[in-house]
Amino acid sequence: MKKILRFLWGVVTFPFVLAFNILAFPFRMVRKAYIFLNADLDEDRPLIDTFSSIAADQEARASLWDHVEVLRMHLLRIVIALAVGVGISFYFTIPLMEYLAVPVDGLENLQAIEVTEEIGVFMRVALTSGIAIMLPYIAFELWLFAAPGLRPRERKMGLFGIPLATLLFLGGMAFTFFILLPAALPFLGDFTSISQFWTAREYFKFVTGLMLWIGLFFEFPLVIYILTSIGFVRPHVLLQQWRLAVVVIAIIAAAVTPTVDPVNMGLVMLPMTLLYFISIGLSYFAYAGRLRREEQSGSGEAKAV
Repeated sequence: MKKILRFLWGVVTFPFVLAFNILAFPFRMVRKAYIFLNADLDEDRPLIDTFSSIAADQEARASLWDHVEVLRMHLLRIVIALAVGVGISFYFTIPLMEYLAVPVDGLENLQAIEVTEEIGVFMRVALTSGIAIMLPYIAFELWLFAAPGLRPRERKMGLFGIPLATLLFLGGMAFTFFILLPAALPFLGDFTSISQFWTAREYFKFVTGLMLWIGLFFEFPLVIYILTSIGFVRPHVLLQQWRLAVVVIAIIAAAVTPTVDPVNMGLVMLPMTLLYFISIGLSYFAYAGRLRREEQSGSGEAKAV
């Protein structure tokens, strides 16, 4: 009899319990996120410590495999998110292709010489758009992977940097399309008197590839700021090695741009060099804040003693 009454009570109260759990779910998630952002996760071994002791410590090797398994799950979710982003991009890929073809006066001025070229171009543009759409989530998954090995302040800094990373990436893509391409395409098209009949595959490969690379380069100041804040980079090292950095930037610019002429290389090198020196300034700012926090922590421990 008790089992029957317990069953009937469960049936009667099920809608109310379900409604309560639905209403309480956002508050539970907020509380969980607050604890995750502010707690010192001592039970998790940082990835840096794992690599430093992997050769001698069996526990470190076990911890490494745990990190690899966690990374695999994050990468799987990133791939699923990219698939969703590409699927969303299918709805506006054709208008986006038409917009990207404005520098060559429209899609009708491009040609396809292979049977599968049109669908290949369509998928390339959709993939680029999907990456741009899902970049905040991709950055969030990478932050989730690194967050257990960071301090609470570093964890919050990385989380708040995700919107800024998105803006920087989109800013790099906009810089490529509105500034770099209008200067590069006329030079490439009028280099000789040979008639130009650009294929859609080569044109969109050039445009989307350049936009993705420059978008990634625009992330450099934020990456340097975060790495300095957590102690991986020091600003005086960046300043001392600025000549080497300019050489490396020139090599990267030569690899990214289709030609090594000074015009196109300069258009890529100039923002990259400016971003490097901006990164140095941000690194000094982050380093000063880190020193202040260490001094405050040291003084607090001295008072406690």
